[in-house]
Amino acid sequence: MKIFKSLLVFLAPATVQAKPATLDTTSRWIADSVRITIDRPQKHGGKAGIVILYALPNGNTTEQSFGKSIAAGEDARFNIQNIGAQTEFIRKELRNVPVTVIYLENNLRSWPAWKRKHPGATGKIRHLVDSLYQSFPMGSRLYLNGHSGGGSFIFGYLASVSGIPSYVHRISFLDSNYGYDSTYFPKLTQWLKVNSQASLNIFAYNDSVALYQGKRFVSDTGGTWYRSHLMLKHFSRLFEFKKNGNDTLQLFSAMDGRIRFYLLDNFDQGIYHTKQVEFNGFIHSILCGTVYEEKKYRYYGPRAY
Repeated sequence: MKIFKSLLVFLAPATVQAKPATLDTTSRWIADSVRITIDRPQKHGGKAGIVILYALPNGNTTEQSFGKSIAAGEDARFNIQNIGAQTEFIRKELRNVPVTVIYLENNLRSWPAWKRKHPGATGKIRHLVDSLYQSFPMGSRLYLNGHSGGGSFIFGYLASVSGIPSYVHRISFLDSNYGYDSTYFPKLTQWLKVNSQASLNIFAYNDSVALYQGKRFVSDTGGTWYRSHLMLKHFSRLFEFKKNGNDTLQLFSAMDGRIRFYLLDNFDQGIYHTKQVEFNGFIHSILCGTVYEEKKYRYYGPRAY
C-alpha cells in the first residue's frame, strides 16, 4: 500500500488550538481522511520512550479529547476526557522517560464507521501504526489505547497482524472493547506469553442496565460489560485470576498484574462511559502495574490533574 509511505511528510509543525507552551505539537490530515496529532514533550532529544496511540471516542474531536477548562455554556465535551492534562501528570511521574501521545481522529468521528466505509481498512490501520512507530527512536515502547469507538481501531490493528509485535508493550481498552470476539484471543494470549513486558488492561462498567431517558440503550450482548466478561471467561481458561476490590469496583488480575480487568458495577443504572476516563482512567491505563500505580492518584477517584 502507498497511502502511508509519505507519512513523515505530514508531520511538519502545525497550529493546534489550546496548545500548551511546554508541548511540541503537530497535527495533519492524511490519506483516507485520518487526522494525526502528535503531542510530544518539548525536550525529547531523540531518546527512546513511550509512544501512546490514542484512538478517539465516537463523536469527539482531537481538541475535545485533549481537553481544557471550560466556562459556563461551553461544550462539556472539552472537559470530560482531558487526555492532555492526564498526559502532563504522567510525564511528571515518568520524568526521565519521553512520553508522546498521538491522537487518532477521522472525518466520520467514528472508527467503526470509518472501517465500514474503507475497503482494506485493517491493512490501512496497520500501515498507519507501523509508519508512526518507525518515526520514533529505535527501542521506543508502543502503547495502544482508546476510548469508546477507539477500541475498534485497536481491534483493526490486531486483525491485520499475524502476531502482535514485541515493541507493543501495552494495550488498554477504556470502555472500548465492544468489538471483542474469540478471534482475537489467540493473538493476545500469545503476545502475553512471549513478551514479558506485555500488559493488557480492560476497563468497563455495567452498561447492560444503564438507562437513557428511562430506557436501556445497550443490548444484552452489545456492551463492554458483556464483552469484558466474555474476555475474562476466555482468559480464565489459560490464566488464574485473583479478585480484589469492593462491591462497586472489582479488579480481576492475572500474570502478576499484567492482565487486568477493572469492572465497575452500576447500582443506580447511570451512564459512566466517560467517567472511567475522566476519573484518572487514562493515567491508570499507563501507570497501573508500575511503581507509580496509585501513588499520587486513585483510579475512579478525584481528578489528580
